[in-house]
Amino acid sequence: MGARSARPARRSGQRPLLPRQLTARTRMTTVGFIGSGNIGTAVARLAVEAGHEVVLSNSRGPETLADAVAELGPRASAATSGEAAAAGDIVVVTVPVTAFPGLPATPLAGKTVIDTCNYGPERDGPIPELDNKSLTSSELLLRYIPDAMLVKAFNNIFHKHLLSLARPVGAADRSSLPIAGDFAPAKAVVTEFIESIGYGVVDAGALADGWRQATGTPVWGTPYGPFSNEQGRPAGENAIRAALAAASR
Repeated sequence: MGARSARPARRSGQRPLLPRQLTARTRMTTVGFIGSGNIGTAVARLAVEAGHEVVLSNSRGPETLADAVAELGPRASAATSGEAAAAGDIVVVTVPVTAFPGLPATPLAGKTVIDTCNYGPERDGPIPELDNKSLTSSELLLRYIPDAMLVKAFNNIFHKHLLSLARPVGAADRSSLPIAGDFAPAKAVVTEFIESIGYGVVDAGALADGWRQATGTPVWGTPYGPFSNEQGRPAGENAIRAALAAASR
């Protein structure tokens, strides 16, 4: 499933690895990625640094991910989307909404799946159920992977902030991320994973409540600072809860 390579030397100025105490009590998992854009790659980097294995995929084929695998090191490999879905204990779906119909539903059945996706009509074109707010984008995704245990996460934070704001357990400036989902066991798995890579978790409710963390809501981007500040601003549990509560439709 794609060649592995030795971890390259860390370049001067590169973000340091997170302290190992992040994963001292955490079960190591294999995380499959369907889509390897900015957010997917950021989550993969944090996962590798926390001791997890990652299997990357994209729409162009595993050979196009050779550089990303080499940079991530020996815990990373590349595969097809179906292979990444089958390999993952957790699978991260991070694709445009228009790519939902092509997702590999069969290997995702029964899996904990993290949905990082945001709907943007300017990119995705109009989708009536999302435009009239009768569905959230996660509920739409679930139509295509109906047997997956879906959890919304990572969709509300800039990828550079996701990397720069990760902190070990117990840090005073540890930030939190919201999650939404209908399956308590899957939410527990995702919570453990997110905590292992440097963040606290705020439960935002059911999948239908995922609109509270969608594009343009108070919790989307703003609590972590402007995009122009690549280091970001820590946003703890209270700030994220307040931002979720302030959302309106």
